[in-house]
Amino acid sequence: MGKIELKAVEKWYGEAQVIKGVDLTIDDSEFVIFVGPSGCGKSTLLRMIAGLEETSRGQVIIDGRDATAEPPSKRGLAMVFQSYALYPHMSVRDNMGFSLKTAGAPKAEQEEKVAEAARALRLEEYLDRRPKDLSGGQRQRVAIGRSIVRDPTAFLFDEPLSNLDASLRVEMRYEIAKLHQALNATMIYVTHDQVEAMTLADRIVVLSAGRIEQVGSPRELYEHPANLFVAQFIGSPKMNILPCTVAEDAFSLPGGGGGPATGAAGATQLGIRPEAIAIGATGGGHVDGTVDVTEYLGADAYLIVDCGASGKLTVRTDGETSLRPGDPIGLTFEDRKLHFFDADGIALR
Repeated sequence: MGKIELKAVEKWYGEAQVIKGVDLTIDDSEFVIFVGPSGCGKSTLLRMIAGLEETSRGQVIIDGRDATAEPPSKRGLAMVFQSYALYPHMSVRDNMGFSLKTAGAPKAEQEEKVAEAARALRLEEYLDRRPKDLSGGQRQRVAIGRSIVRDPTAFLFDEPLSNLDASLRVEMRYEIAKLHQALNATMIYVTHDQVEAMTLADRIVVLSAGRIEQVGSPRELYEHPANLFVAQFIGSPKMNILPCTVAEDAFSLPGGGGGPATGAAGATQLGIRPEAIAIGATGGGHVDGTVDVTEYLGADAYLIVDCGASGKLTVRTDGETSLRPGDPIGLTFEDRKLHFFDADGIALR
């Protein structure tokens, strides 16, 4: 079992409150990712679960027991840090089995568990090497293997891929996803990289200034953001936001375009994803604009379009587009993918 519950947890440093009454339930075998901007409290919250930071108020419940006052060694959790923290003078085998050795486990048990972890992480051929002889991705797998042998209640990952280059991050995302499938273990993962969050998580917890803004599956957060913060944080490029007014179930834009807006009374801002905008001739869409910048990415291209009073919009289009800076275009929004927000940034539909 690996169920973890946070009940109204708070963290204070003197007069400064950095975690502000967080309530969250993480179910057994679930992969949950904490995301948010720098300073939002995601790593602090993870360290509170691990016991590396004291919980000022509230409760941390692990498998039904109150673990708030327990030291890290009693919580049955394994933490994988950004730094590999491997012993350079030890082999991969000895690094992975070190915690079992210090706990006095029989040698046969040590060997069995190290062998199982090495198979899961495809490290068998590296067991007799030292960390200096491994790539960054292999070292991170050894650090993960060191946690696996302890058979923990849950795995806690604190930005484990941030030290790796782009290709290794892709490789390790795959490794971690396969590991979760193989172990069926509870995993809590902190990252600032929303690609990691979108591709790995069962549920994402979006944090801002010590509070949870929204919890949901990657699809729920992308398609139904609860507020303007989540709408612009989840998704790359971020959602376009335009000023609008709504009257009698219809919206109007500063440039004169508009359309139906049932259920969006009181909206002051309209949101639309870059891929939900169609390109056409001027005068026939919601807004007209001029291509400002073209960003070619191969199969796709992003157009930054200056739409005057409606602002600069990002449009995702085919990489074979012939549009260039200075070209006038009309933009049409997909009606069913419009998002409306009130003056406080709360989603209306």
